[in-house]
Amino acid sequence: MSQRPYRLGLTGSIGMGKSTTAALFAAAGVPVWDADAAVDALYAKDGAGVAALAELVPGAVGDNGVDRAALRREIQKNPPLLAQIEAAIHPLVATHRAAFLERHARAPLVLFDIPLLFETNAQTWLDAVLVVSTTPEIQRARVLARKGMSDDFLNNILARQMPDAEKRARADWVFDTGNGVTPVRKAVLALIARLQEAAPHA
Repeated sequence: MSQRPYRLGLTGSIGMGKSTTAALFAAAGVPVWDADAAVDALYAKDGAGVAALAELVPGAVGDNGVDRAALRREIQKNPPLLAQIEAAIHPLVATHRAAFLERHARAPLVLFDIPLLFETNAQTWLDAVLVVSTTPEIQRARVLARKGMSDDFLNNILARQMPDAEKRARADWVFDTGNGVTPVRKAVLALIARLQEAAPHA
């Protein structure tokens, strides 16, 4: 039987260091699929998601693709619209992901960077899940240092995300990102070495 790549999911709440950790995997040569970047590509000019949303939300589509701010306003005015948008976009995201897997079919390990991993049940098609975490104090300080961020906005985001404790309880591995990049890099390299030997048979 042939082998397929080991599929490792990466997730974590806002400000936990997910993007930095994904970059460390990429720097070590691991192919990384970024769910947010996939949606951005679908929403860009000539992206596959533009035509789908033009039918559902014509006011949110312009010459440069989907206007995310306009899309949010339309959803606020008509909350049931969100389910329709997700129904239209999720199959396109799945196609994007499948193309990524096909391109990297010979890699021993691939990483899927998915912010709402558990919330969307992505763990059902992954081999294992890595959660990045740190203290609430460090998390809040990181997020509030971002341009345009406020306590209220952060609290609204956290209210929509699965609690950090529950993510950690569901994870196969948890990395503490609160002590800087160096220990995380060491942990990433150690996990890569371990998982590249564990690529499952297709």
